[in-house]
Amino acid sequence: MAEYDKDKQAKEYYLDTPVNNYGFFLKGAHSLDWGMKNRLSRIFRPDTGKTVMFAIDHGYFQGPTTGLERPDVNIVPLMPQADAIMLTRGMLRTTVPPSLNKAIVMRCSGGPSILKELSDEELAVDIEDAIRMNVAAITLQVFIGGEFETRSIHNMTRLVDMGLRYGIPVMAVTAVGKDMVRDAKYFRLACRISAELGAQIVKTYYVPEEFETVVSSCPVPIVMAGGKKISELDALDMSYRAIQEGAAGVDMGRNIFQSDAPLAMMKAVNKVVHEQFIPSEAFEYFNSIKAEG
Repeated sequence: MAEYDKDKQAKEYYLDTPVNNYGFFLKGAHSLDWGMKNRLSRIFRPDTGKTVMFAIDHGYFQGPTTGLERPDVNIVPLMPQADAIMLTRGMLRTTVPPSLNKAIVMRCSGGPSILKELSDEELAVDIEDAIRMNVAAITLQVFIGGEFETRSIHNMTRLVDMGLRYGIPVMAVTAVGKDMVRDAKYFRLACRISAELGAQIVKTYYVPEEFETVVSSCPVPIVMAGGKKISELDALDMSYRAIQEGAAGVDMGRNIFQSDAPLAMMKAVNKVVHEQFIPSEAFEYFNSIKAEG
């Protein structure tokens, strides 16, 4: 028999306390389903609203990249310092310990190698496999202005549809061809198109002029791509500027695993992103950790 409510005074209904509607902390995500918000909360730290993503997916088109020859030896030990790991399903299954408690952002596009036209990609992962591996997000390249621009956009919208069906966010990565101009005008176009067509996160490159307009005109979180290897101080400065100009995080690969002190660099980037260290402070911190060996 159901409990008989004999004594109403013994219960507390908090009649004077409004119901908490739990507004979500990420830009553009207020109307998403619970499961997708939960996954986004694994990628972006709720206390800062930011992420340090570790990109190690380079091998999907350029093979054993310098620094990624043996990920089991020099990459896996760095993973606990990141908020999220961006990688392929092959690397996830073969190399990453299942005990790693970090968000997985899984590369789902592929096809051509560096020997061919890179924009000629197709979807390369089934959504059921992404679910099977408990990923926090799925991602692919979008080649705005590329030879196969329309195909890459169609790949993204198909992935968005699958992600919405199962509560998995999609991160669109704005790829830049060798003949394209890397400026705010181009990235405003590429990022806005990606968001308009459904991506919940956009990863793009930093530009020193008007990057804040790229962020402002994109209705979903922008994550800055680390790009090619530069000096540690320059990489920390770029990260700082991107965060101060509105980025919701950074996704670094070569500027971490090709650093002379990868662990120190990973920790220094965290200081910039989550604790707002200025570049000089972060570089001093990097050198102190590096000196400890």
